[in-house]
Amino acid sequence: MLSLLPSAVVLGLAALGAFASTRSRPSPTERQAERSAASRVLALATLTQSVHFAEEASTGFHERLGALFGLDAMPFSFFVAFNLAWIGIWVASIPGLRSGRPTAFFAAWFLAIAGAVNGVAHPLLAVASGGYFPGLVSAIPVGAASLWLGIRLRGATESRSARTLAL
Repeated sequence: MLSLLPSAVVLGLAALGAFASTRSRPSPTERQAERSAASRVLALATLTQSVHFAEEASTGFHERLGALFGLDAMPFSFFVAFNLAWIGIWVASIPGLRSGRPTAFFAAWFLAIAGAVNGVAHPLLAVASGGYFPGLVSAIPVGAASLWLGIRLRGATESRSARTLAL
């Protein structure tokens, strides 16, 4: 199970960032239009992440990532289940984001952060491995959609400190 360590560290940090963003940036009622816009970008980012997962699965990401760090391959069944679970969570979060549910914001922030990291990490992994690294082609669109999602999420929320000062 050491093969999961690189992904667990990166995704764990992304989850901490998503949790902090969700807690510190609520979405006021009057930001309905911004939440709707963010939900549309969440749908796009989920689609790009789905394509990215398909590229990774078909080109051996689960084997190559561990090998790059001198670890065994990640179990393919875990890799598939984990990715499909998150894709399902993001799809289910689209209407929740429109209505301002914090759990949907957590899921969206997680995709925004993890997807942006993906957009940077895959080109670096390609350089480190000396050529194509599984997921490289779709990582750039994932990174771009995730950055756009982060921008939309910031527009749909405001910092607690700004809200407190306004009151």
